Amino acid sequence: MVSSRAVTAGEALVDRLAAAIHARVLAGDIPTGSRLRQETLATEFGVSRTPVREALRKLQADGLIELEPNRGAVVRGPSGREVREAYEVRAELEGLAAALAASRIRDQEVRRLHDAQRMFGRSVKGLLAWKTRRRDGDAPPPAEVHDEWMRGNDVFHLAIHEAAGNERLQSTLSDLHGSFPRDLSWIVLGESSRLLEENVAQHAAILDAIERHDAPQARRLMKEHVLRAGELVVRRFEQRTT
Repeated sequence: MVSSRAVTAGEALVDRLAAAIHARVLAGDIPTGSRLRQETLATEFGVSRTPVREALRKLQADGLIELEPNRGAVVRGPSGREVREAYEVRAELEGLAAALAASRIRDQEVRRLHDAQRMFGRSVKGLLAWKTRRRDGDAPPPAEVHDEWMRGNDVFHLAIHEAAGNERLQSTLSDLHGSFPRDLSWIVLGESSRLLEENVAQHAAILDAIERHDAPQARRLMKEHVLRAGELVVRRFEQRTT
């Protein structure tokens, strides 16, 4: 007879495996269309195939992977419609966060938001500088350039979420961000110097509205900012999947 403690431990292991695989997919380490082999994952994580199989079933239920005949578990990419719908929801929530931040932000949070904007600006300058130096026009930017841009963008938006002072809203936005690969916007913006500079200007305008405590303007600018990014991502995503 299997004890309840053993069952709990087994479930916890499955949850950890599913979370680890999920994180790698969202981070882009496991690309869309990749085949997930049970044997390889079991060896990598140092476990038997049984918890790996259960973790993959869990991920299938979450919609992250598909079980295809003769191929096994394959990483499923979001559809253009799913991406568009996610950005529509995110635009409303991010707009609300910006409006609340404009109404509630304190001096130390204003300073943090300026620090975040400077970090984001530096990351974009670094990316633009790399673009002027590169020899291979098709080569992707170095990992450190990509990571710095991602970090700068994340810190800016997180500073606004925290300044909004609404834990439920922050949690909902975190869940929404975690449901898609983190670098969707990067796929588009990272390829265009003009779009990168436009993105920095949008951040600056949002920061200015928040600092002036203009909640309606902060909401409008943030909503436009997210919807603009969503349009670009969907357009490029549909081009790649047709």
